Amino acid sequence: MDILNQDASVLAQMIAENQLGVAELAQETLAQIGRSNGAVNAIVAQVDDDQVLAEARRMDDARLKGKGQGTGPLYGLPIAVKDLANVAGLPSTKGSPLFRDVVAPADDIMVARLRAAGVLFVGKTNTPEFGLGSHTFNPVYGATHNPYDLGRSAGGSSGGAAAALACRMLPLADGSDMMGSLRNPAGWNNVYGMRPSWGRIPAEPMGDAFMHPLATLGPMARSPRDLALMLDVQSGPDPRQPFAPPIVPLSPALDQPVKGRRIGWLADWGGAYAMDEGILPLSESALKTFGDLGVTVEPVAPPMPADALWQAWVGLRAFANVERLGPLYADPAKRAHLKDSAIWEIEQGLGLSGQEIQRLSLIRSDWFRRAAALFADYDALVLPSAQIWPFPVETPYPTTVAGKPMDTYHRWMEVVVPVSLIGLPCVNLPAGFGAQGLPAGLQLFGRYGDDLGLLQLAHAYHQATDWPNARPPACAKA
Repeated sequence: MDILNQDASVLAQMIAENQLGVAELAQETLAQIGRSNGAVNAIVAQVDDDQVLAEARRMDDARLKGKGQGTGPLYGLPIAVKDLANVAGLPSTKGSPLFRDVVAPADDIMVARLRAAGVLFVGKTNTPEFGLGSHTFNPVYGATHNPYDLGRSAGGSSGGAAAALACRMLPLADGSDMMGSLRNPAGWNNVYGMRPSWGRIPAEPMGDAFMHPLATLGPMARSPRDLALMLDVQSGPDPRQPFAPPIVPLSPALDQPVKGRRIGWLADWGGAYAMDEGILPLSESALKTFGDLGVTVEPVAPPMPADALWQAWVGLRAFANVERLGPLYADPAKRAHLKDSAIWEIEQGLGLSGQEIQRLSLIRSDWFRRAAALFADYDALVLPSAQIWPFPVETPYPTTVAGKPMDTYHRWMEVVVPVSLIGLPCVNLPAGFGAQGLPAGLQLFGRYGDDLGLLQLAHAYHQATDWPNARPPACAKA
């Protein structure tokens, strides 16, 4: 058995039933990292192999001797954490030269939950500087390359996590998503990424918890069952933070019939979102799978002007980025080390009046109400995960899409805004491959709080397609 191709849920069960040792899995994982990571540059700040293996042997010993360990749902699974989150004792650069030498003194909340669930940390995964932009490159670690074409981008900001999953260097990965960062890289690497309902996974307590429900942490995997496995570990309220939705375990309830459910297809939002040739036909072909499962799929007219959503998004996102990056901008010495897109975000946010912020917030509220009305008729809505195919890795960001000029560094990812703006749950579904052999994805999103319903649809789709195993990249082979 090639254990690296097994789902994380299978590996966890094998470890729990003494069919697989933590050290055996660690050894295979480290060997695969050694074979594949040099080409894709997905895993950074890697923990020394000897240290990983020593910890793996200790975990085996503790489990076999009944020392109260070995019962966590992720026990013994090797994981590298996205380099925007803190793992005690590991570098925490956020892709910025300002933090090149920072070592995290303690775990973030989500990381502590992973540790308590029994994971074996093997390093970090690469991310753009401060997570800005959907292309993973930074001056500390360089660029992450797409496993399906090493000359192209792996997406971002969870590009390192997605590429590591595709190359079988990790069985599970974490990510974060403000503007498609769990969706775009998952689509471009032929894996699954889930942006859960905002508040389901608490981030580190910050002063903006009431004002900025725009970004969230989430899981990435090669199957929806594994998404649910990790999301159950990551989820749960934190008493210091507001707005946590009701939390129920997801893993036990995936195998439910989906026949009779309804999906609305939003396509290119009535022509508002420019799309590369081939994106929409591939998306529509993938949606036929749901028809075969007895799910009704039908076109839906744009429920709200795209320009209004974009205005609200650009302003509220910039306002949020002032909160976290403003102190760096205020120091001229540190400002000199910020990339142009970070400076642009901060200056946009600083230029907003209170009245303008209120106006943009009202647009967001209006969209939430209109979306709620749609979900009275549909169990889920669908958009492409990206408007373009993976672009050359040396390009910072696309300046045109299908010949249409982009007026900001992130406008080429406008298609993810409807989900992000109002904190809806969303799963990237691998949609197949285009004419050049590059993968793409679909955003399957639902009403706030219906994470389970989305995962049930995704699980049924995966059982019918299994794109991650049907067409793995060359780096996945041992």
